[in-house]
Amino acid sequence: MEIDVQMILDWMKKTNEKMQENKSYLTSLDQPIGDGDHGINMARGFQEVENKVTKESYATPSDVLKDIAMTLMSKVGGASGPLFGTAFLKLSTAVKGSETVSYESFVNGIEQAVTGVKQRGKAEAGEKTMIDVWFPISEALRENEAFSADVLVDTAKQAMENTKEMLATKGRAAYFKEKSQGHIDPGSASSFYLFEALSEVLKERA
Repeated sequence: MEIDVQMILDWMKKTNEKMQENKSYLTSLDQPIGDGDHGINMARGFQEVENKVTKESYATPSDVLKDIAMTLMSKVGGASGPLFGTAFLKLSTAVKGSETVSYESFVNGIEQAVTGVKQRGKAEAGEKTMIDVWFPISEALRENEAFSADVLVDTAKQAMENTKEMLATKGRAAYFKEKSQGHIDPGSASSFYLFEALSEVLKERA
């Protein structure tokens, strides 16, 4: 199986649905250790993404991914917009020029997305950020040879839950030091919804 334009459109539609459904939950995660606006920002951002990509027609997956990136960068407040936007921009660049995205290209794209987010956020894995979902996903993809909906969703869920006991050392949550422990990182939770949505799209196409 390869990822085509329609799959990415379906992915964004499902992601937006999850962000809308879980807006209050994401905000509740952000209140103890952040600015309390993560759910609002992500719900608004992915609504804008869906509005944008459903109006356009795209020749390649890279074209859609670039529009997603630009929309997130311009419409999502706080640090999340630039970070999620960077991830999609790197993914877009990595798969440029192909009408469909092979498994190997996608794995490479996710790895480049992780590198981009690390550079942009000046963070590493283990610092209680969205990287703590994206990095395990990139490793799990590299260990497999084909798209697996179960691997994606299981890895993302476990990775998100692992952030609960981490001590935040980056971003707004770092101000809370030990008090940041015992809370799931909001960026890792929204990243989980993103990969859960992709998993569902893969299952539908299987």
